[in-house]
Amino acid sequence: MIDDPLVKTLLTNVVEDESNLPIVQALIDGVETDEEIANKTEIKLNIVRKILYKLYDLGLASYKRSKDPETQWFTYTWKFEKEEVINRIIKDSEDYLKMLNDELEREENNMFFLCPQGHVRLVFDDASDYEFLCPVCGEELEFQDNAANIKQIKEDIKMVESNFKSFSEKNR
Repeated sequence: MIDDPLVKTLLTNVVEDESNLPIVQALIDGVETDEEIANKTEIKLNIVRKILYKLYDLGLASYKRSKDPETQWFTYTWKFEKEEVINRIIKDSEDYLKMLNDELEREENNMFFLCPQGHVRLVFDDASDYEFLCPVCGEELEFQDNAANIKQIKEDIKMVESNFKSFSEKNR
């Protein structure tokens, strides 16, 4: 599961550094306690615990707490929540696609004007309110051909849809 690009991206963002992914892999493989994960991965126990709690805060891992009758110490048994990872990726992908489609619609339905100094990028109505002068520096705004932006957004949409379709087929 961790080899899937969408899963790997999500989990890398959670664990902050790809070098911490073995913690997640150990959890997926069924290693249950923080000490066992630390021993298996050779990652410091405090880092393992930090990552486990980050996963827990996002609902991507859960735990059960039990008390050792002899030592009276608590033991935490961790479980990777595969379904929550799948649900999170589906939601994130849908949100990202909506944002891209909204941006595509904005780009396709507007004319844009740029400050030559890079201060602002305004739609026609806003540029005309400023009499086609940059509100920051007073330079004359220049028309921007946004065909390249539109093309890039369409390519991004295709890529996200393709990755999402591939992910969905693997995780049905």
